Amino acid sequence: MSEQPLPREIRCVLVPVGNLRLLLPNATVAEVITFATPEPVPGAPEWLLGRIAWRGWRVPLVSFTKLADAEEGDTELSVRVAVLKAFGDNPDVPFVAVVTQGFPRLTTLNAELIIPTHDGKPLPRGVKAQVLVRDDIAVIPDLEGIESEVTELLRQAS
Repeated sequence: MSEQPLPREIRCVLVPVGNLRLLLPNATVAEVITFATPEPVPGAPEWLLGRIAWRGWRVPLVSFTKLADAEEGDTELSVRVAVLKAFGDNPDVPFVAVVTQGFPRLTTLNAELIIPTHDGKPLPRGVKAQVLVRDDIAVIPDLEGIESEVTELLRQAS
């Protein structure tokens, strides 16, 4: 089996969450929807806001700013929800949603346009890396870790 070369460019989205921008592959974002009041998950931490109904699924809703202990940002911006395709193999949690402020912005990137900015300090919870993308500071979220925690919390609550 031959190895496929990596693409020169990757279509990504910068998703605004509080004062942060999440950098995600475009294919990860299933849909951006209007915020709906979530159904609480018993015993869940503050960052797991509950579950929302979306296309027949009960999707866990995460506040990334609370998870990463980041600033909430401009409360005047309209709050939306980005529904993300889960990376894990759990058929019970194929999607995870994140609260956003404003709309995600599409961008096409290559390796030269993503500059690591990590200063050696411990990264916030839920963050895999900090990068500079053109003029924006962005974080690459640890989606696998977040999904794993959410799955365990949902299992404990049921």
